[in-house]
Amino acid sequence: MFNNKTVLITGGTGSFGKGFSKFLLNNFNLKKLIILSRDECKQFHMEKEINDDRVRFFLGDVRDLERLERAFSGVDIVIHAAALKQVPTLEYNPFEAVKTNILGSQNVINAAIDQKVKKVILISTDKAAQPINLYGSTKLCAEKLFINGNSYSGEEDGTKFSCVRYGNVIGSRGSIIETIIKNSNIDKIHITDEEMTRFWITIEQAFKLVLFTLENMVGGEIVIPKAPSMKLVDLFSALVPNAQKEIIGIRPGEKLHEVLLTSDESRHSIELDNYFLIFPEFENIFNQNKYINSYLKKLPDGFNFTSDTNSKWLTKENLIEIVNNIKL
Repeated sequence: MFNNKTVLITGGTGSFGKGFSKFLLNNFNLKKLIILSRDECKQFHMEKEINDDRVRFFLGDVRDLERLERAFSGVDIVIHAAALKQVPTLEYNPFEAVKTNILGSQNVINAAIDQKVKKVILISTDKAAQPINLYGSTKLCAEKLFINGNSYSGEEDGTKFSCVRYGNVIGSRGSIIETIIKNSNIDKIHITDEEMTRFWITIEQAFKLVLFTLENMVGGEIVIPKAPSMKLVDLFSALVPNAQKEIIGIRPGEKLHEVLLTSDESRHSIELDNYFLIFPEFENIFNQNKYINSYLKKLPDGFNFTSDTNSKWLTKENLIEIVNNIKL
């Protein structure tokens, strides 16, 4: 799928983009890999670290449609990972989130269609499902824009848009696990609520999710991994067992438990071995009957996939093993 193809990653100097770039370069015979981001310092360090003549670095912002039009010329596949993500910061700077996460996503769609990119994937988040903060709300809007972008891409062989939606990535930049790893001698931690749960996946599982989606997408799907859950209090007990724990209460814009698949979405979803697939309800975007065979498993009425009712849980031993293999 990637051999002799040109791939572009927006936000390519972030945790996902940087890791996925190395994965692609190590496993596929790419024609070219384009990293588009707005931070010249991160691009400088990434270029020194990767040092591969197939890689090109484009300074640019997804808010700038003209720059995207230039960057997308000749590109086969786009992975849209650029986003503003810090919940408290975005609550204080709300329209900045709108400009990057919503308007920037629409710019990606427009540029991809105009430049005849074949496949485009949005990297989304569990916070987009039943959002309660601005970040989640902007990512929900980005998902809707991407799915409906299939209505505007024209012919059968036009640009295809799909999304992947997942929870926390173990060890990603700025995550609580990265903070703990870099401060292993921490003697006090703050816990918002002892019952709080989250979904967790490894960065390698995120790569596999994107690969699965690119290989199987017909346009219009949201693909969700069957990720395990873990209580945050158990996470802290595993990584910093001797630290003093202080309960501080849930912060503004924070959920007690996260949702990856809502009961309303499950009415037009199917279950695979390792993933859930959400399909659009509108047949002008995606005709389910055309693509869904009878052997695929429909979800029961009222089903939802939440971090507290999950049947799959990450143990302390699993977490420690994963963390010990992380290279920051």
